[in-house]
This record gives sequence, structure tokens and C-alpha cells, in this order.
Amino acid sequence: MWEVKLKIYDELVAKCPRFRRSGKTLPYTSANGYMFSTLNKAGQLGIRFSKATQEKYIRELNTTYFKSYGAVLEGYVLIPDEMLNDLDNLANYLNESYDYIMSLEPK
Repeated sequence: MWEVKLKIYDELVAKCPRFRRSGKTLPYTSANGYMFSTLNKAGQLGIRFSKATQEKYIRELNTTYFKSYGAVLEGYVLIPDEMLNDLDNLANYLNESYDYIMSLEPK
């Protein structure tokens, strides 16, 4: 199951040419010194947004905060599995996250 989710994650990231996937055991995307998406050990996808956007998407997508290794990752939204069926749409969320990260002061 995890391998299937990793393949989907790789396909998603491939739709976004401004950045690439990193990580071997914990796949993620990062830019400007910040990680902004990741796949946890359970195969769940988390994408990082500003606090206001995070709260908006939690309501709109009927989801919750993203957890990895039992801890809530600040700023991350758990992406519902059904959204993995529309990677073109999901790429818009990932690109929005990238734009947010690039607006932050570099680390």
C-alpha cells in the first residue's frame, strides 16, 4: 500500500516542475529551507499552508491536521485519500504550498 502511495506522490510532484521530491525513506518536497509536503509511514499525504489557509482547507476538505510519527506537523493539512484520484487538481494545492513557502524568509 505504501509503495502505491509513493508512486502517486511521485506522479503528483512530477506535475510541478518548479521543485522535486527528496528523501529515500521519508519522501518530501522542500524549498527556501522549509519542507512543504511529505508522505508519512502510513502513506498519508500532508501539505503545508499558512495558518489561515490551513484552517480553511481543513473545513472545506473535511479533514484534519497531518501527523507523522505520532506528532502533528504545524501548518500541515492531511490530504484526503479521495483527492489522490485527481492529481491535476491536487497539483494546484501543492503549487499553492510552494508559493507560500517561497513567501517566507529563507532559512
